[in-house]
Amino acid sequence: MKTNINTSEVRVQKYVSSASANSDNILKNIFKYFRTSTLVTAKSSLIIGIILLVSGLAGCNSTPKTEPETTKVTDTAKKDKKVILTTFTVLADMTKNVAGDKAIVESIVKPGAEIHGYEPTPSDLVRGKKADLILDNGLNLERWAERFYNNIPKVPRVTLSTGIEPVEIGEDAYKGKPNPHAWMSPKNALIYVENIRKALVNLDPINANTYNTNAANYSQKIQAIDQRLKTSVSIIPVEKRYMVSCEGAFSYVTRDYGLKEVYLWAVNSEQQATPRQMEKVIQTVKINKIPAVFCESTVNDKAQREVANATGAKFGGVFYVDSLSTDNGAAPTYLKLIEYNLNILIQGLQKN
Repeated sequence: MKTNINTSEVRVQKYVSSASANSDNILKNIFKYFRTSTLVTAKSSLIIGIILLVSGLAGCNSTPKTEPETTKVTDTAKKDKKVILTTFTVLADMTKNVAGDKAIVESIVKPGAEIHGYEPTPSDLVRGKKADLILDNGLNLERWAERFYNNIPKVPRVTLSTGIEPVEIGEDAYKGKPNPHAWMSPKNALIYVENIRKALVNLDPINANTYNTNAANYSQKIQAIDQRLKTSVSIIPVEKRYMVSCEGAFSYVTRDYGLKEVYLWAVNSEQQATPRQMEKVIQTVKINKIPAVFCESTVNDKAQREVANATGAKFGGVFYVDSLSTDNGAAPTYLKLIEYNLNILIQGLQKN
């Protein structure tokens, strides 16, 4: 019996000697051994206890897992960059094109959401307080903006529609007020980009060269869209140059490119498409034999589909206006938004 015990002790001591080298496998090997042993004595139990202690010490002395270096670099980079918060996704995309990788740009309102009656959340306020700059549209688009800003009075903000020649809303409760959808015209978008450039250079002059270069390159892309829009509209017969939508969001486009605007309601609100509004649009579509009508992606298109049914016009689809789509959608960027809207407009008006 004594021989068996000594043999056990020798084997266990071998496990101890390798503890610091391979502590992760110690306990596994010990228990495997003693499950097959015919005898476990008090002395052997004591040795097991010693091994447990050694294993614990070895674990304490082992090198801890370090945080991935990439995470550290990312966090450091974020701390070095300015945080720009925009009120909605269109402005965020424009700003990202100017900022490049020199700033962090986020939108308060998420893709697909309606901007006019948005209600900021507590998390929006937290983001607002942490931002270095907030960019908004102005022209009464963000009806919730003043309440939001009252909670973060120290954060600087810039209104990107500054310098735009506003088009007045012609009817409804908002008659006489500026139409807020100025960004829908590429001509106006160039003014937005210039205002973004100035704001970023003022906030972060160290990266001024990057902002200036990016703004110039982005403006060239917008100018190309502007030329394409002019060319596309020019091939549509004059009598068919109508944009019939749910919301009167295209006043700047129709002004700048020789189209006529028809809409169900002037500005998105909780109560939309009254019988009077629908009848007015129905008669306009019938009299002018307008081949297609449209709606916007952020509102219910039921009323406009009823207009199509009542007139024989085609429901041409939805325009993107107040929001970009998600990344895998039809209009994930401002440039794609303009291109998509132009394409479905031309397709709709060229039929019949």
